Amino acid sequence: MSTTNIRIGFIDKVKAHIEILDPVTWISVYPCLACGVMASGAMHATVHDYLMLFALFMVYGPIGTGFSQSVNDYYDLELDMINEPTRPIPAGRLTKREAFWNWSIVLALGVVSGIWLSLHIGGSRGAILFASLMTGLFLGYIYSAPPLKLKKNILLSAPAVGISYGVITWLSANAFFAQIRPEVIWLAGLNFFMGFALIIMNDFKSQEGDAQGGMKSLAVMIGAKNTFMVAFIIVDLVFAVFAWLAWSWGFPFLMYFVLVSLLVDVVIQVKLYRDPQNGISFMQSAVNDGFGHTIGKSEIHEHNAFLRFSMVNNILFLINQIIVSVLVGMKYM
Repeated sequence: MSTTNIRIGFIDKVKAHIEILDPVTWISVYPCLACGVMASGAMHATVHDYLMLFALFMVYGPIGTGFSQSVNDYYDLELDMINEPTRPIPAGRLTKREAFWNWSIVLALGVVSGIWLSLHIGGSRGAILFASLMTGLFLGYIYSAPPLKLKKNILLSAPAVGISYGVITWLSANAFFAQIRPEVIWLAGLNFFMGFALIIMNDFKSQEGDAQGGMKSLAVMIGAKNTFMVAFIIVDLVFAVFAWLAWSWGFPFLMYFVLVSLLVDVVIQVKLYRDPQNGISFMQSAVNDGFGHTIGKSEIHEHNAFLRFSMVNNILFLINQIIVSVLVGMKYM
């Protein structure tokens, strides 16, 4: 399947190169990075530490996440012709050759940045950072690229996303400023499973193209309603373990807040399970107007339902993560 190449100006070409890096997705790694830094309890208000924080955000945002998105567009042209025909390559605003150079250059920047930052930090912390960054870049490539193409099977793609967005971000951010805290390992695990649950619901947006292309997303294999059920069980277990950890770490107030967050989630989940297409539809305007540019928009009913749930769930989970990160960080200050 080929695209129609069109002649566009230099500025529009630059915009297309940025668009293929999908800037909206960069935001997804920032909460884990920020919380990992806070939980280390070791960042100081110095120019050096602020510059290091900026470097961390750049290497995991525009470079790391951008690389994975660019590779995804490059290898998913045929699916995007069906699911997202306005993307730069299927729309003809970038050729495949230009897209190849896009992710190749970003990959080189990621490797060089990872080596430099790891050497700058040094020791076991530098080794953890380098291993995390290289793991992220590797998973970002094989997620979309043949022959492995992890995204073809949800049992491979969901863990890859959980590791990339939830585990290595927490560990890297902690290692940037201090030795790995035991609490951070637990929190990274919680983020792994939360990412796992969210990605299997996010596949609603490409269910039609996935079915035609032989992709084994959970929505294709077991249907929307059962996919919601599986994801909701994982999300609820994450909050339950989170509450237990808060209690065991001596943060009783946080435990109660986590349990309240779980209760709110369950109420929303029941409504969505009963009506996967139109449940909690009263919140759709908030998604479109308040968060549409951040969490995305969709024409698929089930995916819009997921976005409505995601808006509430992610805010609650983030608030709890910020609180626990501050409390853990204070413990080590």
